[in-house]
Formats: sequence, C-alpha cells, structure tokens
Amino acid sequence: MIWITEHPDVDLGFLPSFFDEDDPRPAREQIDANYKFGGGWIPQSEFIMRDGLLLYPGDPPYQPLAMTNMRDEILIFYTHAFLAIIQPDGTFEVARVD
Repeated sequence: MIWITEHPDVDLGFLPSFFDEDDPRPAREQIDANYKFGGGWIPQSEFIMRDGLLLYPGDPPYQPLAMTNMRDEILIFYTHAFLAIIQPDGTFEVARVD
C-alpha cells in the first residue's frame, strides 16, 4: 500500500503496519485485530463527509492528511488521528486511531 500525503510533515506512525494487502479481510477487520492496544476499531457516528472533508457537528472541518487504497476500499487519515474507511458504495466508518 502506498500512502499519498497531503503535507510533507505527516507522520502516520504505526498506522500503515496495521494493514496487509495479502490479508483478504477488509480494512476495518484488520485494524481491529492489529490495533488492540489502541482499542481496536471503534467507529464513531454522526460524521459527514463532504468534498473530502470530514465534518462533525460543532467541530471545524477535519482536513485529509493522507490516503491510500486497499483493494476496493479507500482509507483517508485526517487531522486529530481520525481514519475513514470508505466502501465502493460510498458508505464509510470513522474511528480515532491515535
């Protein structure tokens, strides 16, 4: 997987190591299994995605910092360590991965 960053100072930390393209499981299952010490994948509701921005009621827009594709899913890493996993049909889940 190749992560495309929006800013040269973006630090993805261990995030890329939680995914394996040779593992047939979807991204949410892989991060849930591989990020156990961080709590696993715990999706948060009420997020809206518009024009690449992640929106949450009462918060300023979250900016995309990096993105990649894993098979047919799109993974976008945002400010404040939010990760969105977007499905081909446009549905998505967001969780904090800090």
